[in-house]
Amino acid sequence: MSNMPRPGAVMPAEFFAHERTIMCWPAREELYGDLFAEAERAHAEVARTIARFEPVTVIADQRHVERAASIAGDNVEVVEMPIDDSWFRDSGPIYVHDEQGALVATSWVFNGWGEKFSPIEKDQAIASHFARSRGDALREIPMVLEGGSLNVNGDGVLVTTMQCLLHPNRNPNVSKRNIELRLREELGAQSVLWLPHGLEFDDDTDGHVDNVAAFASRDQLLLQGCDDTQRADHARMSINAKIAEDFRAHDGSPLRTTIVPVLPFTEVNGATVVVPYLNFYLGNDFVLIPTCGHAADGDMVALIGEQFPGRTAIGLEVGAVLAVGGGGIHCITQQVPAVKK
Repeated sequence: MSNMPRPGAVMPAEFFAHERTIMCWPAREELYGDLFAEAERAHAEVARTIARFEPVTVIADQRHVERAASIAGDNVEVVEMPIDDSWFRDSGPIYVHDEQGALVATSWVFNGWGEKFSPIEKDQAIASHFARSRGDALREIPMVLEGGSLNVNGDGVLVTTMQCLLHPNRNPNVSKRNIELRLREELGAQSVLWLPHGLEFDDDTDGHVDNVAAFASRDQLLLQGCDDTQRADHARMSINAKIAEDFRAHDGSPLRTTIVPVLPFTEVNGATVVVPYLNFYLGNDFVLIPTCGHAADGDMVALIGEQFPGRTAIGLEVGAVLAVGGGGIHCITQQVPAVKK
């Protein structure tokens, strides 16, 4: 383990200023089957859109680097590194600020979402590999954790799901209390909001929180709702909302909760996929929201945009193909925060 100091380390909120966004080019063709080329186009469209607002680096495996560069375009930096998959939110480093405001990359154990996929050896190394390639200070942490399983408000509050972090395929010998202690030590989480549920269909990640909750500000939490009372997610999301409404942070303060009421389901090649609007990505002056041609897309993009005054709200109709692969816009992006001043 690298000997970087932990005291005072804090993970900045996603809505804080970014230095850049990092993505990975899709590499596991079997995830998408005959939709692989469409998945490539979706990744490129996300990269090009973000590049209008902040620098974007796309990591591509050797066999895909030329194609990535040709499709992503001149405004997107493409670098070659060995990867197994494109979910850099989960396999990449989670950046924190140390006491002096300098960036530190934290590299956690990646086990393929509970050993569901293989190979994963390249992705197990990519967080440290990428951080070292930039010359970043690095802490390697001996606990399984994926970036999509948490969200922070930048002021000591972290939200996650019990379904994921307490799942026996992650850290079976680590108690809830010791998980909280580790999150406090490494990410500055002084209090943790444990939501019970992720989405019903989220089998791949065991209920990542980035499908169901995201901070809009230090005291406002957006929550995915489900308007279809016949879906299991209707009850699951209602329970999450009740838990969030009752939550009090370490200083005793509550959170304001805002429900995004529609949860879109759509059909792709005869299979039903879910495209949560909450799997959006926040960057410098924008919020990028996955859509899938649902009748409520325009209204939900507008609603989310209203929570981020001063940011441009953009809906991208890439949600369905990314859902086939197992994620969304937030899952394929990871922010490098700006150095704290």
